[in-house]
Amino acid sequence: MKTQQAPLLLLSNVKRAQQNIEGIVVKTALQKNRSYSKDFAANIFLKREDQQRVRSYKIRGAYNKIVSLTAAERENGVVCASAGNHAQGVAFSCKHLNINAKIFMPTPTPLQKVEQVRMFGDDKVEVILFGDTFDDAKHEALRYSKLHNCTVIHPFDDPKIMEGQGTIGLEILEASTEPIDYLFLPIGGGGVASGVSSVFKELSPSTKIIGVEPTGAASMSTSIRNNKNTELLEIDKFVDGAAVKKVGELTYQICKQNLDSVITVDEGKICETILKLYNRDAIVAEPAGALTLAALSQFTEEIKGKNVVCVVSGGNNDITRMEEIKERALLYNGLKHYFLVKFPQRAGALKQFVVDVLGPNDDITHFEYIKKNSREKGHAVVGIELKEKEDFTPLLNRMKEFQFYGDYINEKESLMNILV
Repeated sequence: MKTQQAPLLLLSNVKRAQQNIEGIVVKTALQKNRSYSKDFAANIFLKREDQQRVRSYKIRGAYNKIVSLTAAERENGVVCASAGNHAQGVAFSCKHLNINAKIFMPTPTPLQKVEQVRMFGDDKVEVILFGDTFDDAKHEALRYSKLHNCTVIHPFDDPKIMEGQGTIGLEILEASTEPIDYLFLPIGGGGVASGVSSVFKELSPSTKIIGVEPTGAASMSTSIRNNKNTELLEIDKFVDGAAVKKVGELTYQICKQNLDSVITVDEGKICETILKLYNRDAIVAEPAGALTLAALSQFTEEIKGKNVVCVVSGGNNDITRMEEIKERALLYNGLKHYFLVKFPQRAGALKQFVVDVLGPNDDITHFEYIKKNSREKGHAVVGIELKEKEDFTPLLNRMKEFQFYGDYINEKESLMNILV
């Protein structure tokens, strides 16, 4: 990627944004994480945007944009589309500045995020749930804005938004006492990556900047590979804070120019990272918030002995999602397996399966079976959790040896979508 071009975002504007948000936005901590530093034999620092007032960095750009509106624009109100975090930033800003807002959110948005938006916005904000994805909500928000002459507060593709997010970069460099070798930035629409990378290209040009996307919504890496901003036909909406079918036109140009590389991380790896952060460090990260740390294992050799900063972008994680997060992590690590098991229609068949087929550390976590007397064998859907992934092949061999094996469901995407 080119680095010699003139910056598309001006450092002076980011510094002005820092003045605009002073007293509104928390200067979040840049913390050295002992666990990850030990894991990777490096100095791993976390920029804790999960500690923000709205538990994500989005308040930075939202407030910087809204505070810059003219009196007439404020009078007409604002509208935005968001999967959650941008909406909270807009809601907080509108309540503080006494501006009315209509906020469109995808219908599957976690309830926790919807309630937070209503709480931060209070009487100044109306939440409207629309469509299945951010893009659906965005199109409806744009339609509404044209009908009612409202200012659109875009979640990422707006210079004021990016300049606000870029203040993260200023804070990192102010807090850092050593040169930063690697900077890992999450990417959804590209706003924070654009803003922060622009600051680093000016003030710390030797830092390698890595953008990180979820594998199921790799819109930026796809666009850079295609050399044009490309809309994805389908995305995995699990990492809701970064599930965007198409990145911004301006963010695409900036990221293409500024980032040294853009990589993707499997959603299961992200889930593993969420659980690790919680269990080891008592950090509650949402899926998008865990993106950058989940990427470190792809750079084990490169970052050894280096100073590395990872932006933890948010902590708005709905507790009701934890079972799904655990399940995805187990599947990713080869510790959870689903089978179609053929049980002989006789007494004692289940006992034989437990005694002769299951290993000493194998645990049945899912079982669906209906006895049908008209058949010699009945099929059951059985989920088995292993202690070690190496236990899988012996389990499969015993299942076949005792003629219980029907099929392996993990490789059947349509069936797994029903189970998980």
